[in-house]
Amino acid sequence: MSHLGGIADDFTGATDLATNLAGRGFDVVVVTEHGLEAIEQDSALRARLSGYEAVVVALKTRTAPVPAAVGASLRALSALRSLGAERIYDKYCSTFDSTDDGNIGPILDALASELDADRTVVVPSFPDNGRIVRDGILLVNGIRLEDSSMRTHPLTPMTRSRVAELLRPQSARTITEIHTATVDAGAVALTEAIAASDAEYLVIDAASDRHLATIAEATSDAPLISGGSGLALGLTPRTPRSADPMTVTVGRPIVLAGSASSATQGQVRHAMQRMPHRKVDVRALATDPAGELEAVVAWAVEQPEDGPVLVYAVAHPSDVIASVDAATSVEHLLSALAARLSGDGFGFTRFVVAGGETSGAVVSALGIDQLVIGPRIAPGVCWASGTRGRNGTAVNVALKSGNFGAEDLFSTAWKDLHL
Repeated sequence: MSHLGGIADDFTGATDLATNLAGRGFDVVVVTEHGLEAIEQDSALRARLSGYEAVVVALKTRTAPVPAAVGASLRALSALRSLGAERIYDKYCSTFDSTDDGNIGPILDALASELDADRTVVVPSFPDNGRIVRDGILLVNGIRLEDSSMRTHPLTPMTRSRVAELLRPQSARTITEIHTATVDAGAVALTEAIAASDAEYLVIDAASDRHLATIAEATSDAPLISGGSGLALGLTPRTPRSADPMTVTVGRPIVLAGSASSATQGQVRHAMQRMPHRKVDVRALATDPAGELEAVVAWAVEQPEDGPVLVYAVAHPSDVIASVDAATSVEHLLSALAARLSGDGFGFTRFVVAGGETSGAVVSALGIDQLVIGPRIAPGVCWASGTRGRNGTAVNVALKSGNFGAEDLFSTAWKDLHL
């Protein structure tokens, strides 16, 4: 019986959560949205997955239409319940990426209703990556969310910083805040404050791992918790980790960077000085996507085999793609590129992927149903292994949220694969 079931709104968020759970000693596996049908139909698979201390489902619901996002989340909840999950962790981005329509609020409402959760904590903080909540305000690397680069995000522009104000338009449920002084008073005081509140959602300050541990202890009996992956750093498994190690492949390595975030731009520029690189030609992609794909495939195959190569969309602010359609086309190109390079005898089996939407598209294109978690590369980023289809090629993937990781991540990630 699984102790914990995670529902993540994108693929990088799923491996982000799984990375932190594994770091706490959980046996954890990530199941992609394509693996849900197998769980529903295969009793042997359910029995095997039930042996994990934690199972995290990776969805693509962050910017999906609300009905689709809610439906996919409830389907994931049903699958996790079939594995015997005793608690549910609703994982969303630590910068609370959403609009006034959702999807954080609608998904949380649906899960809380289904689980009869009368009070649920809201904890986006992830101090290791510079995201903290103080006095109800979400800060990113010391500045208010609304003043960060997230203000100009093309899909979820964040123009407010108070978490309750971000959530309130998305939910009919009542919301309150619990500030640092109560958290500093310890788990007993926080438990009492939660129990005494009439609100259904409680935004709780957290500026350190100690705060996260206090919140985790105070909510240890809650059927539903919600937040970024940071809250996992306070959780404790019932049994020590004993999962089989991640498979390490021996094929060619490549970086696929679809994210336009400032962190990824810096990582791209750093990598450009150290490895062969090619920028996606957005104009060619608009007029001849098949031709652009073939051109990038041919370029990648021709590069030296003794190190990683880089295919990217944005290296400088002037490269940022203003059109959502163009960004989607880049996502489709990079996912199709991964599928081609890992097949057709080209031998690419190691992928670092930057960007939540790009990561979801790449894993889907590779036909991966499950990911076994491996070594941590950076806070919220790890290597994982999966198989292309039921009997296909083994691949390693590192799925990186656009805003995560140090500048040299694209160059240094490979050491954990002994490259």
